[in-house]
Amino acid sequence: MAVKLKKIQVIDLRLGMFLHAFDSSWLSTPFWRSKFLLDDPAVLKQAHDSGITTCWIDLARGDDEAPPAPPAPPPAPEPTPFERELQQAAALCAQAREATRSMFREARLGNAIDVGQCTDLVDELARSVTRNPGALISLARLKNKDDYTYMHSVAVCALMIGLGQHLGLDEAACREAGLAGLLHDLGKAGIPLEILNKPGKLTDEEFAAMRSHPRHGYDLLREGGAVSAGVGDVCLHHHEKMDGSGYPDRLPGSDISLLARMGAVCDVYDAITSNRPYKAGWDPSESVARMLEWQGHFDPVVLAAFVKLLGIYPVGTLVRLNSQRLAIVTEQNSGALTKPIVKAFYSLRTKSRIEPVRIDLSLATAKDAISGREPREQWAFDDLEQIWAGAAAGR
Repeated sequence: MAVKLKKIQVIDLRLGMFLHAFDSSWLSTPFWRSKFLLDDPAVLKQAHDSGITTCWIDLARGDDEAPPAPPAPPPAPEPTPFERELQQAAALCAQAREATRSMFREARLGNAIDVGQCTDLVDELARSVTRNPGALISLARLKNKDDYTYMHSVAVCALMIGLGQHLGLDEAACREAGLAGLLHDLGKAGIPLEILNKPGKLTDEEFAAMRSHPRHGYDLLREGGAVSAGVGDVCLHHHEKMDGSGYPDRLPGSDISLLARMGAVCDVYDAITSNRPYKAGWDPSESVARMLEWQGHFDPVVLAAFVKLLGIYPVGTLVRLNSQRLAIVTEQNSGALTKPIVKAFYSLRTKSRIEPVRIDLSLATAKDAISGREPREQWAFDDLEQIWAGAAAGR
């Protein structure tokens, strides 16, 4: 048998190695023999205690040193407290709104879109979502009718990043998903504003014009030539449905990409929870419940991940507590989706406002629980967003 020697530190000797020789005189070694298999813990301890620094092992007759352990991954960053991230998210939303407004303005003028500038914005939004997803995602839902088109793009961007993380996509893929969300409605730059902002029902001709925006946006991105196929696909196919009844290509679910399936969920959720020129937004929790009922519309796996992202009771949901109080959901508990953090602000017993009190329903000391969602439209509360978002709601 060929000899294959390797010099190592004596302290690194372990059972299973074949000791060929100590790197010292025979007289200074603790053993009468010099070549043997280390298979006795007591003998191994004698070698470690010998005071000899180095030795030779035969790799042809025993084990090698264990490969070095891979470096430990960096510890996951601690989530930024919700209220602190909310302030940063408010400033970021304002910047993102203006950047998106400028992008749509350039598209309306027929100018090429500099997608490179969009990636910096997506990076900032992704960092906020990573620090605390609930803050930016919840805040971006708040928009007035004049901002809808721009803030909808920002909101879908944030939702796509968070959803990508919950689906296990890597960082680069989450960034691509975010960019797709930011650009998914670019085609609306070609729709007349009187149609986009019409407060009433669209005519058939107007509705046909609206349905043209995915292909128009796709053509704009293709002309620019600087986006991935995935980003372009979301722009073109975010209105497709799993049962094949969507538009513009009536694709069956098997032909809809994962990014486009994600885009469909994020686009619809933000649209139905936002105040529009022609209707008030639905309660976030009601919106999730309705989306779960729409058979054939969404990919069920993607939708399930989306529910985990938002929680059973998303931030901003109005709920009734067992204690006969109304509360607004302010923050999620990732390990207890049915027990978020809420602010109770109204007593059903006295039918009057009370001083808002923060309650973490996941704590045993809370001694309270959600008994159900409460329809917003049944109450004349005009400050629900201010209760959970504070000054950030009026950014």
